[in-house]
Amino acid sequence: MNPALFLDRDGIINRRRVDDYVKQWEEFEFLPDIFTLLPEAHAAGFVVVVVTNQRGIARGLMTEQNLADIHRQMQQELQKQTGHQVDAIYHCPHNRADGCDCRKPNPGMLLRAAADHNIALANSWLVGDSESDVQAGLAAGCRAVLVDPTNPTTIAESVTATLSAAWEYINTHTIGGQQQNAIPSKHQ
Repeated sequence: MNPALFLDRDGIINRRRVDDYVKQWEEFEFLPDIFTLLPEAHAAGFVVVVVTNQRGIARGLMTEQNLADIHRQMQQELQKQTGHQVDAIYHCPHNRADGCDCRKPNPGMLLRAAADHNIALANSWLVGDSESDVQAGLAAGCRAVLVDPTNPTTIAESVTATLSAAWEYINTHTIGGQQQNAIPSKHQ
């Protein structure tokens, strides 16, 4: 079974739009750390999976096709810049009140990815920028790092300011896809 690196999208791979959604490719702005992390995560043996809530679909602000186009172009740009793509992308198109199992903090997207890609959840990590990301990762049996240094009350194992710092933390606590037993640090 493979360890996975589950990544939230908005705020981790691309810049989060304040009070808005990325509805088309022209609104998508990469955060630079993904270009370093992706090849390094693959080299370390991680399956890289994006798990993203996309409530803009339920709200009628974008379509499934809009999202598919954004992800296709994201993958093309990652391939062009790094020679790598994320291995899978899972999204939840539902609204908060829909009662689905996939909208984070529920672990449905991670569990589906684990079944589809032979992922060992106990050896996997989730990196996100919200507490609902962390909750989904922990509910699925992963370890979690929060990229939000303003949140001192998170249940994440570590809090970092950037994706690169989160990846550094994961690297120091994982050897060959196996978890290291270490005293977790809340802030890096």
